[in-house]
Amino acid sequence: MAMTDQRAGEDFLLLADPYRRELLAHCYRMLGSVHDAEDLVQETYLRAWRSYHGFEGRSSLRTWLYRIATNVCLNALDSRSRRPLPTGLGAPSTDPEAPLVEQGEVPWLEPLPDAMIHADATDPATIVGGRESIRLALTAALQHLPPRQRAVLVLRDVLKLRAAEVADVLDTSTAAVNSSLQRARAQLEQAGLTEDDIVEPTEQPQRELLDRYVHALETKDIAAIIELFTADAVWEMPPFIGWYQTPEHIGRLIDTQCPAGPGELRLLPTAANGQPAFAMYIRTADGSWEAFQLQVLTLTAGGISHVTAFLDLSLFTTFGMPSTLPADEQVVTPAALTP
Repeated sequence: MAMTDQRAGEDFLLLADPYRRELLAHCYRMLGSVHDAEDLVQETYLRAWRSYHGFEGRSSLRTWLYRIATNVCLNALDSRSRRPLPTGLGAPSTDPEAPLVEQGEVPWLEPLPDAMIHADATDPATIVGGRESIRLALTAALQHLPPRQRAVLVLRDVLKLRAAEVADVLDTSTAAVNSSLQRARAQLEQAGLTEDDIVEPTEQPQRELLDRYVHALETKDIAAIIELFTADAVWEMPPFIGWYQTPEHIGRLIDTQCPAGPGELRLLPTAANGQPAFAMYIRTADGSWEAFQLQVLTLTAGGISHVTAFLDLSLFTTFGMPSTLPADEQVVTPAALTP
């Protein structure tokens, strides 16, 4: 009996392990936190391993795992607050030179390193589809939905499960799933969420745009920075609750609120939520560099439309980026984080 249980456990691990990355993405969409998502994936696998002997194969193993993961997430959300970004809390700030107001007690939305969920995929359509489903704007919008509506929207529109499958996952009726999905879609539509004009950062114009952005910030060339943004561009930086719209306001914010002068910032590339991102370092008195911000950018054909600058320095560890850089030494971008 013990040998049978051991073999069943080995079979489970072999069959279930390929779903680990997509389950991490699922839990992240639900919770808005990388660290919470990692914990809940572990709990999902532990629960699934313990009950695998009772898995009868009436649904696919993937659907069964999503059922466990979704209910683990819903249970967790009973005791957790939603994770917003500053843009979800009110109107934009009108004075970029006003003192910044910090709210460290708010559980802010966290960015997700691409390396944690994208394996060595070779199908461009699969890669792009995966990126679209974890965009920072979509993840932030999901946090404003009630947990069960959030689950229905993700299971139906992101994972493309049939309504009957979602009903089975959530132990409800197909009619209830369809009704919940309709309400969730309407709420996202009211939020004005659209990905239609977002472009991938792989084409030459976008790569050149990112190079110009790095150079403009590192030299603190405010006029050049302003030119890179779209007319309705947004800049936000949790844990500060203010957010800023239009290139002119963003330029004034950087000019007056950023403590670094020309030549005192350094940006290293990374990737988050299927979007270009940068780990930013600020020069210290001894000439070395210390972690300052982790920025996630949204690109459109017209320029940069959104920058979310996270000041949570623990994210550098999450992204596999060093917390400090030596003075006057050639910088080598660290290897991507692999879980």
